[in-house]
Amino acid sequence: MLKGINPILSPDLLATLRAMGHGDEIAIVDGNYPALEHARRLIRLDGLDLIPVLDAILSVTPIDDFVPEAIFRSTKGKERDVLDPVHEEIIACCKRHEPNQPVVPLLGPDFYPRVKAAHTVVQTSEPRLYANVILRKGVIYP
Repeated sequence: MLKGINPILSPDLLATLRAMGHGDEIAIVDGNYPALEHARRLIRLDGLDLIPVLDAILSVTPIDDFVPEAIFRSTKGKERDVLDPVHEEIIACCKRHEPNQPVVPLLGPDFYPRVKAAHTVVQTSEPRLYANVILRKGVIYP
């Protein structure tokens, strides 16, 4: 345990977040996502839902502000702008940490390749469908 660090952030996840560089992306996915198949590096957080994991990661990770879009969410099938309750929770969580960053919906054909290219995939036990998000790491300014 560490002071001021959310205990959801396991040693492997903390090391990964620290090792990621500017522009690297991390995907946080639900329990149904084919993470083992899509991940270059996989960290499993079994027993945890997506929103607490997203909140913990955002508590220590800067989001890229060099690009107009750095936070992405999956969509409900081909319905780009439909918001399930989990999407509303993702947006609210991101707004608390990064109020100036939009959460951009990506359809499956755009979302899946981005996950496959991500630095790391974190798989949660989130039971809700389409509960997936990608974060692009930014910098800590001097």
